[in-house]
Amino acid sequence: METVDIKAELQALIEKETDNSILEAIRTLLRKSSLDPALKQKLTSRALKAEDDISAGRVMDRHELEKRLSSKLGK
Repeated sequence: METVDIKAELQALIEKETDNSILEAIRTLLRKSSLDPALKQKLTSRALKAEDDISAGRVMDRHELEKRLSSKLGK
């Protein structure tokens, strides 16, 4: 994907976003120009994947999370 395409996609996603905490997180990521470029790319990629997961309904509630953690921790 070209840089121009990525920027356009990010702009579209940001325009649709209403959650202030997500917008703050994106701003923080973009302002951290001193970050290693590979780390910056990885964090941005994870943020976009998380947005896709949320949009697609791939989330779990607290009860399900606690149940999974308990089973993995052997409790």
